[in-house]
Amino acid sequence: MNAFGSDAAAASVAVEGPPDAPSGKPSISQGPDRIAVAWCGPPYDGGCMITGFIIEMQQLPTAAPNVECDELTDGESGGWHEIATVVDSLAYTVKNLTPNATYRFRVRAKNVHGCSAPSLPSDAVELQAQEVSTEDFHRPISVKSGGDFKNRFEVLEELGKGRFGVVYRVQEREEPRQILAAKVIKCIKAQDRQKVLEEILIMKSLQHPKLLQLAASFESPREIVMVMEYITGGELFERVVADDFTLTERDCILFLRQVCEGVAYMHTQSIVHLDLKPENIMCHTRTSHQIKIIDFGLAQRLNMKTPVRVLFGTPEFIPPEIISYEPIGFQSDMWSVGVICYVLLSGLSPFMGDTDVDTFSNITRADYDFDDEAFDCVSQEAKDFISNLLVHRKEDRWTAKRCLESIWLTQEHDENLSNKICTDKLKKFIIRRKWQQTQQPPQRNQRTQYYSNKSNNNNSKNSAHPCPVRHCMGAYQRHFG
Repeated sequence: MNAFGSDAAAASVAVEGPPDAPSGKPSISQGPDRIAVAWCGPPYDGGCMITGFIIEMQQLPTAAPNVECDELTDGESGGWHEIATVVDSLAYTVKNLTPNATYRFRVRAKNVHGCSAPSLPSDAVELQAQEVSTEDFHRPISVKSGGDFKNRFEVLEELGKGRFGVVYRVQEREEPRQILAAKVIKCIKAQDRQKVLEEILIMKSLQHPKLLQLAASFESPREIVMVMEYITGGELFERVVADDFTLTERDCILFLRQVCEGVAYMHTQSIVHLDLKPENIMCHTRTSHQIKIIDFGLAQRLNMKTPVRVLFGTPEFIPPEIISYEPIGFQSDMWSVGVICYVLLSGLSPFMGDTDVDTFSNITRADYDFDDEAFDCVSQEAKDFISNLLVHRKEDRWTAKRCLESIWLTQEHDENLSNKICTDKLKKFIIRRKWQQTQQPPQRNQRTQYYSNKSNNNNSKNSAHPCPVRHCMGAYQRHFG
């Protein structure tokens, strides 16, 4: 600016640099000689596109698996070394690992300007020398009743830990060849104890090869121990996306037929599962096509003369009647089976919205389609199978028995069923589900909290006054997990 006037110019500067470290710590799932590693992206990409992720591995000394991550220095543990670079993926399978060795993993993000700092290390995982043979899952579990858990069983290792308990791999002292899983649940409150005892009663009444079997239970003043068969195959969805597995529609038929067999048996025992989802369908072994339905923490025994209303479940898989707080039925499970089938065939979640409220809205309108290109190679019989399950009125849905008689589940010889199904979208679905589980606040994980207990379910006043979704979104935020 001067006495004769003014002029102006502008410039913009883009400041770029290496990205931030990937969020959180990687999640891991174990196979006989391999480990699948999944992680989240960085919160900031450095101002430009992420070009890949570097996976680093650390082999721990034999005595170190239970030592906290920050207690080991690189000198003590042999240090970290790079094992792979991954592009356009948030998962990687590390193969040909040494049995009886313990590993940790971490991930770095990179762009054109360089690499990020490493993520937090994963939990340590020890590979076992051998897998339990398939035959062990077909023979009946024989465990004597009575006695004290600690005297009867030797704890071999911790398998997992959750809000309500810890799961261990255990060995019966009188029968060393029999390897089982023991879930130790703290039960300080009478209400918590009652819920666990109800789950035990339900599992005792379910004797079927497609359902997780309870071998024994032990009760003490402060905890309950549930001893169950030990399953080594991991989640079904993680198995079918592994590098060494080629998923076809024929495989999907085999898996869904087994799911329907297990669900049909439950329903003949007047029991509804109410939490069917991919995480609750497991494989016997890493090489087996045999599955098991697990987790009966939300299961209920239904009396058709007494309407039961519930308000819990996993948002993507719950049926419309739960959202509308209407009476549930055996076909409530079949809606979830339809969603599982849709996801397995396409890798897409049929009702997933940007928020839980959007998801609930899509479910109540039964708003889904087969327009995505992922369904181009899926047979019409498979689409018809799904369409007869994702029906708004539960009375109009196929039962599990009807599913087993369907054209899709009974066909085996069609050559088109051998066409390979692309699992890229299914891998992203699995990563998103794991990310959601790590990001949920504590109250979202309390999926076993009942909106109303059994006595309330049997109360005629509740039956006369349903609680529609528009009046209880606060309850959804508290109780869906």
